[in-house]
Amino acid sequence: MVGDSLRVGSYNVPFILCLSMQNDHLYIFLMAFAAKTRLIGCITTLLFTLKLVSFVDAVPQVPCYFIFGDSLSDCGNNNKLQTLAKVNFLPYGVDYPGRVSTGRFTNGKTAVDFLAEFLGFDHHMPAFANVQGNGVLQGVNYASAGSGILNDTGKIVGGRFSLLQQIDNHKAIIARIKQIQGNNDATTNAYLGKCMYTVNIGSNDYEGNYLLSPAAKRPAPPDKWAAQLITAYSDALKILHGLGARKVAIWGLGSLGCEPSQVIQLKPTTPSGCVDDINQMVSLFDNSLPKLVDNLSKTLPGAHFVYVNMANTNPGNNPAALGVKITEQPCCKVGEAGSCIPNSPPCPNRNDYSYFDIYHPTEKANLHGILKAYNSTQPKDVYPINLSKLALL
Repeated sequence: MVGDSLRVGSYNVPFILCLSMQNDHLYIFLMAFAAKTRLIGCITTLLFTLKLVSFVDAVPQVPCYFIFGDSLSDCGNNNKLQTLAKVNFLPYGVDYPGRVSTGRFTNGKTAVDFLAEFLGFDHHMPAFANVQGNGVLQGVNYASAGSGILNDTGKIVGGRFSLLQQIDNHKAIIARIKQIQGNNDATTNAYLGKCMYTVNIGSNDYEGNYLLSPAAKRPAPPDKWAAQLITAYSDALKILHGLGARKVAIWGLGSLGCEPSQVIQLKPTTPSGCVDDINQMVSLFDNSLPKLVDNLSKTLPGAHFVYVNMANTNPGNNPAALGVKITEQPCCKVGEAGSCIPNSPPCPNRNDYSYFDIYHPTEKANLHGILKAYNSTQPKDVYPINLSKLALL
């Protein structure tokens, strides 16, 4: 990160500064800087980046945060399902607070965990499967490993909640929120309209659906498949808007052909070192997302949709930006399904790896990606505005 910087209000704080100080001195400097500039909330982002603190007391930028997606965001919704897509065992969670295997598909925090922190919450959003009482008021995580935009995606792994099923679960949560708020529709609708929503889904519609069949037996040519997904995605997002969502960020899929799962299996000899054919297929979907967010924002009342470009925020595509050394091999020992072997020791140098298993990023990669989504001013990273600005609308 040397030479890079983090935007803090109207200031650029160079990361080289971070490398020149001991943690205790840096903490004192940042807190003094925060007090002087009244940028406590913004400084929190940098503190998280350097892992000097886990949470900083702050008023959340939004009243609640709702999460939809697949294994990149799942925090344990699959734990009680009959499915191959669950990881409630070590080494998953080895770096999560308390060294707890919650069901997150990484060694520590997911991108949405970090985003909850950046938004000012003092906790990560609870899984729909576990949330209780008034906890629903600050948000819920509905994400389910193995799921996709299409209902039949991921059936090879067994139980999972598709995007539409996750939205149905959200309806149940809305009913609970209304009850807590006195069954006043206007109050609840206004409340939900101020919340943050993120949706990161679609990878399994390729890896757990389309790419499982030989090319000659696939249900449609790549362009038609991408168009089908975009139509289904648009319909689902419109339903979410109808339930009160107004601030919605959706993730692209990035370069799936660069994942260890594809590189190890197909052994590409391309200059990129990736399976370029898969990346080209996925780009047909990703390239349609900016137009989708523009269309939804223009046609749906009060809507603000944002597109996060995973191809630019994924450190596996640009390891030098993150400082990782190993992008083609997983950090843990994996079994036949590509998940870490239960209770096997992970690599000791986890910050040197982009991927924890053959599909899922390490905590360091998750942090790098969400920092760009939250803070970048480049449309190639996040379009049309970043997540920090979206939260404040």
